[in-house]
Amino acid sequence: MSQWLDVEKVEEIAPGTRRVVDVDGTAVAVFNLGGEFFAIKDACPHDGGELAEGELQGDEIICPRHGARFSVRTGAVLGPPAYEDLRTFRVRVTEGMVQLKTG
Repeated sequence: MSQWLDVEKVEEIAPGTRRVVDVDGTAVAVFNLGGEFFAIKDACPHDGGELAEGELQGDEIICPRHGARFSVRTGAVLGPPAYEDLRTFRVRVTEGMVQLKTG
């Protein structure tokens, strides 16, 4: 059964930053891109490395291990060595709280 999970207050995730949260045993990186929030699975499909530690360039995250690039907005792979898109999660802001849709 899916539900909305509170992540953090909006003001705690400043524009251009991210938070990693646990969603049912899965690490999820939540990004604030200019006041819009997006969430991706925090694991590179190339080798499972953490993505949230990578460099954020605009709306792209660069894997710190091998340089694969992904869209934070859509999860789409944008550059090798990865060839699989990332899992994304629905995000909303309700009463000043960033929430993720689980399930």
